[in-house]
Amino acid sequence: MSEDHDEVAEEIPVAEPVVGEPVVEEPVVEEPVAVDETKELRRLTRRGFFTMGVAAAAGVATWKWLRTRPRVDGLQWPFRRVLEANESIARGYFSTARLSPTFRHSDVTKARLNGRIGLKSPIDLEAWRLRIEGAAETVLLTIDDIKALPQYEMITELRCIEGWSTIVQWKGARLADLMAKFPPLNDAEFVSLETPDRGYYVGLELESALHPQTLLAYEMNGAPLPLLHGAPLRLAIPVKYGIKNLKRIGTIRYTKVRPADFWAERGYDWYAGH
Repeated sequence: MSEDHDEVAEEIPVAEPVVGEPVVEEPVVEEPVAVDETKELRRLTRRGFFTMGVAAAAGVATWKWLRTRPRVDGLQWPFRRVLEANESIARGYFSTARLSPTFRHSDVTKARLNGRIGLKSPIDLEAWRLRIEGAAETVLLTIDDIKALPQYEMITELRCIEGWSTIVQWKGARLADLMAKFPPLNDAEFVSLETPDRGYYVGLELESALHPQTLLAYEMNGAPLPLLHGAPLRLAIPVKYGIKNLKRIGTIRYTKVRPADFWAERGYDWYAGH
């Protein structure tokens, strides 16, 4: 008699998730893909050199193009247009109520000499006269005539376009007061100033000329102007860089035409404000 033995498979208990508990799945770890680092570095290096080469070539080509453009007042016209755009923006927010910062007497620094253009010709201070053109008639004034106008003092910063600056105490008459006493005959938009020998000359737009801190200065740091600082009369205009602060004024001219400017003709900004 044979016996049939039924094989009963052993059941392995499977844990059932408990209701309410999160099921945590095991993260799948991917095997890293082998990268040929040497080949990848070479590829990136070639791409970098190519990109830099294209950028450098474009830069050189642009610079050559700019340098070969026709000049306007000593400067290639694209650069001159940039300066004119800057001037337009600056004149848009300019206000005679916006004053240049003033300082204490203890802040005054030693006067610095910089530039003698227009000062090389001999001058007789007793014979010197300030000539005003563009008024109802040509006017000639002595230094005493200038001192008879209301006097103002200020301690301001003289900034050179080269990057240095000094703190200076000025005393003089406002250009606005002179222009009020001897007004332009026509609707002038600019004021031109020249040294007696016409070796140096600057131009100002009317609003800067009428700024309350624009002085015809005859004293500097508590003493009469030294010869090399523009005696007997110079322009002190702290809202402009030093290139506009003309030493030894010989002529003031009112004009409707934008006047010539010494450094603007040599590639600098005509406006030269800050």
